[in-house]
Amino acid sequence: MGQYKFTTVEEMPPLAFSLESTRKIPTGSWRHVRPIYKEKSSPCEIGCPAGENIPQYFDLVRNGKYEEAWHKILEDNPLPGVTGRVCYHPCEGQCNRGPYDEEIAIHNIERFVADKNFRNRNLPRSGEFHKSEKIAVIGSGPAGLSCAYQLARKGYRVVIYESEHEPGGMLRYGIPHYRLPKNILNKEIGDIKSQGVDISVDSKIGGNVAWTELEKYDAVFVAVGATSSRKMEVDGEDLQGVYSGVEFLYELNNGRKPKVGNRVVVIGGGNTAIDAARSVLRLGKKVTVLYRRTRSEMPAVPEEIEEAEKEGVKFEFLVAPEELTGNRGKVSKIELIRMKLGEPDESGRRKPVPLRNSNFTLPVDTVISAIGEAPDLSFLPYSFLKKGVRIFVDENYSTGVPGIFAGGDSATNPNGTVVNAIRAGKEAAISIDEFLGWRAKSDGAPREIVKPEEINTFYFPHEKRVKIPRMKVDSSVSTFKEVNKTISDAQALEEVERCFSCGTCLHCDVCMTFCPDVAISKDEAGEYVIDYDHCKGCGICVNECPREAMELVEEETQWV
Repeated sequence: MGQYKFTTVEEMPPLAFSLESTRKIPTGSWRHVRPIYKEKSSPCEIGCPAGENIPQYFDLVRNGKYEEAWHKILEDNPLPGVTGRVCYHPCEGQCNRGPYDEEIAIHNIERFVADKNFRNRNLPRSGEFHKSEKIAVIGSGPAGLSCAYQLARKGYRVVIYESEHEPGGMLRYGIPHYRLPKNILNKEIGDIKSQGVDISVDSKIGGNVAWTELEKYDAVFVAVGATSSRKMEVDGEDLQGVYSGVEFLYELNNGRKPKVGNRVVVIGGGNTAIDAARSVLRLGKKVTVLYRRTRSEMPAVPEEIEEAEKEGVKFEFLVAPEELTGNRGKVSKIELIRMKLGEPDESGRRKPVPLRNSNFTLPVDTVISAIGEAPDLSFLPYSFLKKGVRIFVDENYSTGVPGIFAGGDSATNPNGTVVNAIRAGKEAAISIDEFLGWRAKSDGAPREIVKPEEINTFYFPHEKRVKIPRMKVDSSVSTFKEVNKTISDAQALEEVERCFSCGTCLHCDVCMTFCPDVAISKDEAGEYVIDYDHCKGCGICVNECPREAMELVEEETQWV
């Protein structure tokens, strides 16, 4: 101990300590395992159909880097302002915070980022049009827009053919303004066009544009969506006063007010049915939704059902239409039959079974049928139609005809969700790029997914999920203005701070603080460096890591 000498027990300190640097002794030789930093996947990333890197853009929001956060989302999704409003957010259902208290309001943060950049035109570009091939996209809904955007970023010239007067597909003509204001849609379509995507409106393939005109393109992506309503297949559905859900919403979104009476029923349990019912309220009428299963089987987004109830929409479950009757050509009654739930069908939901002698009638003067949509594929060559009412495609979105690809509601997305259509467009763009001779960079081996029990919740106090601002109910039902509002900067910061950031190192310094060997430090770039000459492999840093961004691995060479 050099100059320090103890002659009695009383002179010795109460605790053992070193009077010189411990770094003189290379204690790393004691180690049989070593800690490493290892980024893993959060379950929300896996749950997002578009594949957004949620922890990364959350961290950018946390640091006030809103433009960078927007750019990060745009790598996978060109329509964050849209999906931040209308997505059914399956990512939140996978959130590890859910079992702990309440899941993170991911789609509200996405909307916040998009709205913070509403006036921002500084989009990232991956390069100019350096590829000679040209590509046509049929349809400007979410699948078509997503595919065209990703192809433009890859260096292709892309033309979208849209049959309507304005682009957007069902985003424009099928979703009411109170859910998706058109200035948001217009802005994000404008961003896509700024990438060099050309959108040719009033251009109907098979109409004023012949299919043969597409032969000049090196590849074609068919994304026409599902715009035709399924028939109820009951007598009387051709009576005056009977609308399809798609037809009803199309009229509203074109600025026209369909004529509805005082006794309105909507048939169906999906998003179109709920949108139609809430729109009827805004026309000053009462409305009842009739659904053949129970509430728990309704395919509509649960929050939208709750919003409808708050606003005054009535629901009648376990009933199905049998017949419509009219007076002087106008619908006046609907005959219904009560149902019970039987065994599960192909959808996984219990099949509704009619109850004998349970028929009853209701007086009506407007019936809106919203029992499902199908694509209009009449413009396609017959060889495409190989999968019922939809286009047959393989796992690479190829139709089997060289150079012809398809995706979205007309092919791969029978449930009609916006984010799944965006995914289809994104993945189809990769397939088209490979078809044209380019190979996508591999992301390597798939990363591990962090489980809830792997999070060190000691560092996360229980906190409530952010409350979304909303227009008052009595005001919302009298206008088509947007009902739900964007959260504030303070609310966004509070919510991203709640996020576990599963598997992502946020440089919180917990590992460095708890290392008993002072073997963890930071380099000039702020990245952690582990001094393995002194790290004993005790694993405290790994155990303390709040986010499961570290792990212990066995040493390749065992010390003797």
